[in-house]
Amino acid sequence: MTDPASPGTLEDALEPVGFIRQSRLVLRVGTMLLSAGSGSYRVKIAMHQVGRAFGIDSVQAQVTVNEITATCHRGPIFRTEVVQSPAIGVNAARIAALERLCASLAPGFSTEELERRLDEIQATPPLYGPVPNALFAAIACAAFAFLNNGGPVEVLVVFFGAGLGQLTRRALLHRGYNQLGVTMLSAAIASVVYLSIVNVLFQAGVVSSIHESGYISAVLFLVPGFPLVTAGLDLSRLDFSAGVSRLTYALMIMTSAALSVWAVSAVMGLTPNPAEPLSLSTALETGLRLAASAAGVWGFALLFNSRWRVALAAALIGMVANTLRLEIIDLGIIPQGAACLAGLLVGVLANLVAPRMNVPRITLSVPAVVIMVPGAAAYRAIYFLNDGQTVEALAFGVQATFIVVALAIGLTIARTVTDRSWTRAPR
Repeated sequence: MTDPASPGTLEDALEPVGFIRQSRLVLRVGTMLLSAGSGSYRVKIAMHQVGRAFGIDSVQAQVTVNEITATCHRGPIFRTEVVQSPAIGVNAARIAALERLCASLAPGFSTEELERRLDEIQATPPLYGPVPNALFAAIACAAFAFLNNGGPVEVLVVFFGAGLGQLTRRALLHRGYNQLGVTMLSAAIASVVYLSIVNVLFQAGVVSSIHESGYISAVLFLVPGFPLVTAGLDLSRLDFSAGVSRLTYALMIMTSAALSVWAVSAVMGLTPNPAEPLSLSTALETGLRLAASAAGVWGFALLFNSRWRVALAAALIGMVANTLRLEIIDLGIIPQGAACLAGLLVGVLANLVAPRMNVPRITLSVPAVVIMVPGAAAYRAIYFLNDGQTVEALAFGVQATFIVVALAIGLTIARTVTDRSWTRAPR
């Protein structure tokens, strides 16, 4: 019998160094996925995959929008750690790299090799620099402007306003400034640039009106699409700690941007009322909707640091789903019902395409759905609320809430029918 007081056994009992190192790597993988924008479900799955490769009996984790509490068990010993994500953001390429790595792990995988692979992923810079990143935001918001009934002037000027706003946002966030303050400043810059340009065009006689309805579209690059969608998916699995915290974060970002837009509007005496529909033939309108939907999803996908082929696939999915949504609304279907059907279609198509491309479904579904998020209605709700116009605020707020919920329901139904693990109650 081995003497329990022998140095080797006593050291292992009091300080299981190998187990500590392994549990920390489990937490590191979860934290990296969380900071890249992945949902709670995928974070937990990845942590379980790492634990299984290390021979850890179980990994129990509680995940919020920026914090993980996890307990790893092996035999009679366990270790509980709490780690906080240093940032909240979106990096689709990192999500894909981490999920591929975790799926490839086999029992006996060494801690040294995993540390090396994680270091490589963490050291990988963003795929696109500040200027291309701003260009993607500009394209996405210009597409939003058309889909919000904007004409050529709104589309063109939104392109410049959103581009400068995103350029500011990225520069400040990469320097570690407070995210809410950066959001407010970026929204102010985008809306001021838009209104300044259209005012100059109006004074010069180039346009006959101020085209004030378009400046809401200039700040839609600030819509927190990943947190909103993943919050809905987390809540659908009764993961309230993750879902509620993500939803709270998303609402704080949107409120910060809306307060900034409201301040600019109040100073310049403008009201963000919706624009009247454009007078276009049915064929031309459908064609432009297809093009704008594809461009908007493509821009958002690249803004989320997706690779080109992933962005193109997401654009094709979003083009079909969003155009169908708009067309059936024109036929008299209520917007919530159309949003649910569109979310269902996105989820099913993403499930068919993602495995063939070896990419996570979330990197296809979220950009395709973001183009349908009623950001303009949400911003108008907060604007009118600040302005004391409660009825208008409630109307826009309820509309935005129901559409977001409908999109989440559609995605959840799609996930349920295409993923057997999703049909089981969370454990």
